[in-house]
Amino acid sequence: MGGFNTRQFQEMLEQAQKQAQDLQHKMQQTTVEASAGGGSVTIKMNGQKQVLETRIDAELVKSGDLEMIQDLVTAAVNAAGQKVDEAMQSTAAGMLSGLGIPGM
Repeated sequence: MGGFNTRQFQEMLEQAQKQAQDLQHKMQQTTVEASAGGGSVTIKMNGQKQVLETRIDAELVKSGDLEMIQDLVTAAVNAAGQKVDEAMQSTAAGMLSGLGIPGM
């Protein structure tokens, strides 16, 4: 009869906790960039979704179209956030596959 191996379970749990810490560390190290308006607005964001830098093309500012600038900043921030999500999913999937947990 296949009994429950508590030692093996504990080892898997410890490995999962280490993987979670590693993932958090990798996300702190991750930096992405996204732009909108053909590069008129560029956002640099870290893996914790903190905006590190915002660049707005001077010509766009000279246009005086405040509503368009706001829309482009919003789009660039959202695109950078999506890139962070994708990086996290990719990293997490790679880590989970290494755990050897059935169904993962």
